[in-house]
Amino acid sequence: MLLGMLSTQVGAAVAKQLFGSTSPGGTTTLRLGFAALILLALTRPGLRLGWRAAGLVGAFGLALALMNLAFYAALHRVPLGVAVTIGFAGPLLVSLAGSRRLTDVAWAVLAGGGVLLIGGFGGAGVDPVGLLLCAAIAAGWAGYVLLGKAVSERVPGTRGLALGMAVAALAVLPLGVAGSGGALLDPWTLALGVAVALLSSVLPYSAELSALRRMPARVFAVLLSLEPAIGALVGLLLLGEVLAGWQAVGVACVVGAALGATLVRPNRAARR
Repeated sequence: MLLGMLSTQVGAAVAKQLFGSTSPGGTTTLRLGFAALILLALTRPGLRLGWRAAGLVGAFGLALALMNLAFYAALHRVPLGVAVTIGFAGPLLVSLAGSRRLTDVAWAVLAGGGVLLIGGFGGAGVDPVGLLLCAAIAAGWAGYVLLGKAVSERVPGTRGLALGMAVAALAVLPLGVAGSGGALLDPWTLALGVAVALLSSVLPYSAELSALRRMPARVFAVLLSLEPAIGALVGLLLLGEVLAGWQAVGVACVVGAALGATLVRPNRAARR
């Protein structure tokens, strides 16, 4: 599980090496395109889906496209740790939105405060367009989680993921071609694209599925809450991106909120 999250962030660092030759749309096209081809080859999903399942897969793919496109566009403007942390706040706040418990409200406030600190409330300014793109990451990530759950309930195995990835790749393809053109066919660019697809999509998804089969859901959620910290660490070690003090505090707030929301749960079994 930790290796999967580390792989995702290392893949993002590798993707930054593409920014000199491709646009954010081009980078997204390479990642999603190669990931879709690999997953389709591995799963060989059929196309016989009901209308409702097909609609869910399509919406899931569009959320995946939005999340990835906004992520790589944001990386042009903000550090990796900032993009990952603000994006992670999206599904975290969604998970807390339906709760009426005061403790969950407190975790949501803590996460929101962390995002404000990262965004510059503490004096460390961040590119405003980059912040808007980070908000788009959060929206796409939240949609990915919600729609991914719905897809998994209607499409067995990893077929839904493979088909959703294909939809996402097709959705961003025009932007990739328009923004990068023939650069997408450069051998070195293609090699980096394959590496990004493997590191950021295929390996992490495989690791997460394996982890879900082997460990309790709560342990999985605890480990997942460390993703913002891992993103900040990879950004520091591989990209030399040093977060300002208030931004580091903001990352800690979001991680703390995720850990708190996961660990501080009522013992329902004891109430029965």
